[in-house]
Amino acid sequence: MASPNSWTHEIVSSVAAPRLFFAAVMDWHTLAPKLTPKIVASAHVILGDGHASSVRELHFTKEMPFSCMKERLDFVDVEKFESKSTLIEGAGIGVWVETATTDIKVEPTADGGCVVKVQWSCKLMPGVEVNDDQLNSAKHSLTGIFKTAEEYLIANPEAYSKPI
Repeated sequence: MASPNSWTHEIVSSVAAPRLFFAAVMDWHTLAPKLTPKIVASAHVILGDGHASSVRELHFTKEMPFSCMKERLDFVDVEKFESKSTLIEGAGIGVWVETATTDIKVEPTADGGCVVKVQWSCKLMPGVEVNDDQLNSAKHSLTGIFKTAEEYLIANPEAYSKPI
């Protein structure tokens, strides 16, 4: 079992690292409402230019256990396809977790695809316990984001062929 306070996860994709990084990480606030309208009602950058120090806000449909979340992009390296973000509001902040961060690195593979490496960590609220089902659900949701972006990119080979 992974620690309830942190876990790592890898997602293999046939899409090139730059395209997947820009679609699923840097521009997910634009794609999510279009590709997953049953889950994400709206999303946008509310502070900054979408890069480091920016804040993004996502509003969810009733399919999710929370209505919104805000995340701050703490670090972005568009040349190495790396980012670090901190959940700052919604999505369980103050209910289940005190703080939560996500580190993402999208690494190219020899076959032209990539591997998404994710490290998630949090500080749980006092008395909160997390089980394997909850951890697996979080990993499944994250995989869903990257696989949805992957499907979109395969169907639209020109999309995100140049950095945003």
